Amino acid sequence: MIYTCTITPSIDYTVYVPEFGSGKLNRSEEVYYYPGGKGINVSRVLKRLGISNRALGYAGGFTGHYIEEFLKNEGVDADFIHTSEITRINVKIKSNQETELNGPGPALNAGQLDALTEKVRSMGEGDWFVLAGSLPGSIAPAYFLELAKICEANQVHFVLDTSGPALKSLLVAPVFLVKPNQQELGELFDVKINTVAEAFQYARKLVERNTEHVVVSMGGEGALLVTKEGAWLAKAPQGHVINTVGSGDSLVSGFIASYTMQSDPLEAFRYGVASGSATAFRSDLCRFEDVEKLLDQVEIYPFEEKGVTL
Repeated sequence: MIYTCTITPSIDYTVYVPEFGSGKLNRSEEVYYYPGGKGINVSRVLKRLGISNRALGYAGGFTGHYIEEFLKNEGVDADFIHTSEITRINVKIKSNQETELNGPGPALNAGQLDALTEKVRSMGEGDWFVLAGSLPGSIAPAYFLELAKICEANQVHFVLDTSGPALKSLLVAPVFLVKPNQQELGELFDVKINTVAEAFQYARKLVERNTEHVVVSMGGEGALLVTKEGAWLAKAPQGHVINTVGSGDSLVSGFIASYTMQSDPLEAFRYGVASGSATAFRSDLCRFEDVEKLLDQVEIYPFEEKGVTL
């Protein structure tokens, strides 16, 4: 079973207005209410790609109920730990410029954290645990490191898609897949990454620290995969970018979906890039048919063959 975990989910209330003016009435032309959070995105895309999974995390109040019902209607099995706090609402204003208002995540007590730990302990060999999204600074890094060690002991594939100090503290543990973008990769080493050669240099350091697969997403330039066996570049398909939110999560979903079926890192990489691109070309997350149409357009080659500048 594949388990995703979103510590601080949300309802993303996205509004489109021709022109946004601060301090005055703005009338929206269209609105959307989607469950937000990187782990939730991974779950939704996995299901669309035909892969059953279970979404873990924390949810509370009427907004938490909405998220659970939304996922249920999409066929995603949700097993959230309930909180007394109302799950946050994030407002995304799409206009000539993009404005975001993000609410605070829940304050979690020891009992709620222990409940998640027990869910991870119940996972077995061959399962997947995808820890994705922001990890609150109010939770000690040692807690998440404990989850990683449980995964290692139970031979569970541990996937990380977060950033900042939490990511740095967790990469001392064995990780099956990590997907930073070039900026996040640079932040791990306090450097600025400008070229694929530099991205490879630092991604390889992560592989040397016991991360099996490092995928560095580079937007329209594609992505870089680094493993102990080598490094490969994927050229992203060409298309009209509508919305990049969820593209990275879709890449993770596509990689996992393919790997569970073929255990081939390069094909998983190709499928992941196609999935990320398919989401970028839609207003919502990608669907199976979108990904299949783009697969043949994803070119993969050893990165040494071309010196690409980001």
